Amino acid sequence: MGRDIDHLHHVGHVVGDMKEGLELYRRLGFRLSPPAYPMLSPREGEPPRPFGAANTHANFRRNFVELVSCVRDDDPGGIPSDAKLVPIQAPPEHLPRLTEAIRSTVAKIAACLARFQGLHILVFKTPDADAAAGRLSAEGIRHGGVSAVRRPVDTAQGPRVEALRFIELDSDAPEDAGAGRAPEGRLAIAENPPAELLEAQLHMDHPNGAVDLVDAVLCVDRAALPEVERRYATYLGRAARAEGPARVFDLDGARVTLVADADLEALLPGERAPALPAFVAYTVAVRDASAARQLLEGNGFPLRASTSGDLFVPAAAALGAAIVFRQAEGVKAG
Repeated sequence: MGRDIDHLHHVGHVVGDMKEGLELYRRLGFRLSPPAYPMLSPREGEPPRPFGAANTHANFRRNFVELVSCVRDDDPGGIPSDAKLVPIQAPPEHLPRLTEAIRSTVAKIAACLARFQGLHILVFKTPDADAAAGRLSAEGIRHGGVSAVRRPVDTAQGPRVEALRFIELDSDAPEDAGAGRAPEGRLAIAENPPAELLEAQLHMDHPNGAVDLVDAVLCVDRAALPEVERRYATYLGRAARAEGPARVFDLDGARVTLVADADLEALLPGERAPALPAFVAYTVAVRDASAARQLLEGNGFPLRASTSGDLFVPAAAALGAAIVFRQAEGVKAG
């Protein structure tokens, strides 16, 4: 198998209320970019209005954590005061198709929230999307081919727009079992913009000292674990190793952890999966774990220790996602 997946690109935390999500993440010590709200005219000649899905990022040098929410027509006051309103321009003849595509995205996010509020998106990072797509095809994994979107990036020199190339991964389940979407959520592989652009991003000086996204935990039914492990081995182009009751896929300085539901508490004491399968936690590396603890305790968060000794905020206190803080390797805590 090839090794064209080298790290985690991002995880996506889907929340019902963007204001509540922003308040949580800022109390957690993350510095977020202003949330972006697309603006679209529902019909030709009408003024644009917020429509679709809003998102913001906690940026690191090689990846990020995404916060996602739907725009709610029944709550026009729910848009944060610092929101970035982004008009979407489209010729009139393209408007119906674009509107339908955005509605489809909203329906997917709404379906996520109907399952539970929490983690529903995992995207892997590759240096070469074309090579990754070719390998996946050869391995018989269904995917949407290499696509591109334009992603705005705020830098010290001003906003820039860069092309983001990515591959949407499909489940290999039968059509009547929900093919086209892995049962645990949205899975994709993406290329990063050039390193110099990522290093110039704003909003990376997080008060909690976070510098990298280094782990994502997927909880599954015990009987399904062998098949899920096989699927992820194909996605990632490598085999898992055993670590206690978990199965771990090592990447370049990051990992993906699979665990059976009955064993989740052995990793994260007190945690329960909200559904099966489900992404239940992610881990960020921090410059100083002691300083992160002090900030979190000062902001009133209940804290627990994982069995590996990391600090984590329980999902019940973090809108459905357990958030783990790990001392960064090679960085001496103060």
